[in-house]
Amino acid sequence: LYPTPLSSLLLLFFLQTFLTPAVMSNSRTTRPITTGTSVLGLKYRDGVMLAADTLCSYGSLAKYKDARRLVSIGDASSNCLIGGGGEFSDFQFIVELLQKNALEDRMSGEPTESSAKAVWSYLRAVMYQRRNKMDPLWNDILVAGYDKEEEKAFLGTVDKIGTAFEDDVLATGFGSYLCLPILREKWRADLEEGEARALLEDCLRVLFYRDCRALNRVQIAKATADGVLVSEPYEIETSWDSAAFVSTKGGLEGDGGW
Repeated sequence: LYPTPLSSLLLLFFLQTFLTPAVMSNSRTTRPITTGTSVLGLKYRDGVMLAADTLCSYGSLAKYKDARRLVSIGDASSNCLIGGGGEFSDFQFIVELLQKNALEDRMSGEPTESSAKAVWSYLRAVMYQRRNKMDPLWNDILVAGYDKEEEKAFLGTVDKIGTAFEDDVLATGFGSYLCLPILREKWRADLEEGEARALLEDCLRVLFYRDCRALNRVQIAKATADGVLVSEPYEIETSWDSAAFVSTKGGLEGDGGW
């Protein structure tokens, strides 16, 4: 028996009416929309430090200027920090997932919180699993912490396809192009906290000058033997008096703009 035109129309009506919501609920994020830019990290003598600005851009629109992308995981006794660039909603999902895991560990009577290295290893598996499902979390994440038992700092990164590695200095986004050379040139294992902070602020200033999605309103976070601390947002000083900013380009008359 062959379907009649009427039965075909009824079948099409049924599929559109009852199956479309299910299909739409399984849609995938094909590109990030509301995004944060670079996150920077380095180890110093007493621990590890992260830095990021607080801007989230909606495409090319600088829309949200208080998007805090440095977060401590767990309670006050925790020693783990994460910072994320990329799709901000995916970063919020990752933070909620890690906070839920930390709460479950505490409620189940675990003697200690998960270390930063354990969180980093877990995130690598999560990112790789989501990538294999063709539904990646569109983020590059820095994980930092201080292991009190081994008395050493940890700094690692995970990207949206599960690539993960550790280093003494790390950066995501545009920072991996503009700031890593600066960090590698000026980094020392015995950096004081003030020197580490000044170096990160210099890098954030370069990003503000050169990255269209960056802002001079920033946060700094650190993890040491005393615990973790995430600063309130503050503005770094900038100067546009450099000759590279005020001289005409290409011999053209104008206001010095590009």
